[in-house]
Amino acid sequence: MKDIFDATILCNSCKMEMKPILINKSGFGLRAVECQKCKDKIIHPSDINNFEKFNNLKRKEYSVKLRMVGNSHAISIPKEIVNFIKQQEREMDTMVRLCLEDMERLSLRFGGFDAGK
Repeated sequence: MKDIFDATILCNSCKMEMKPILINKSGFGLRAVECQKCKDKIIHPSDINNFEKFNNLKRKEYSVKLRMVGNSHAISIPKEIVNFIKQQEREMDTMVRLCLEDMERLSLRFGGFDAGK
């Protein structure tokens, strides 16, 4: 199936061909086309949909249990978060970076770093 952005898209106001660009919103890459003359932009519909799903997940707060596993503590990551990450065609690494940000905040990073460091 062809993608809508594979076709030539003309600007409504200038009638010039729009060029593909990548817009970064909250660390989320959105495919778009932009008119070089009037700077009008059109964001890919499926990327808008995925960004809305991301924002909905981001607004949710989950209560998860802290469990003992051997000499360590573990938490479970809700399935809908893991499924969303997998849908974004990102490879789920077996290594995750965990950082203590302050006394009441831990962060997990699933990618974008060298696991060997």
